[in-house]
Amino acid sequence: MRENDRACLHAVMATALILPGSTVVVRDITSIYDGYKGFVQRISGRKAAVLFEGGNWDKLVTLPLSTLQPA
Repeated sequence: MRENDRACLHAVMATALILPGSTVVVRDITSIYDGYKGFVQRISGRKAAVLFEGGNWDKLVTLPLSTLQPA
């Protein structure tokens, strides 16, 4: 197993509760999305595409898994 694969596997195991379809909250004080709730659409490597919906707008944003917490 390559080192990069091992790091990705460790990241997935550490965030096993975050899967596509999960509701998550952004916890990153440097992000304008801090505190927003969204739905995970897909996961790739150490990042997740999160869909935020609000009234008359929808936004799909790619965020590091390390900044997301299950809601």
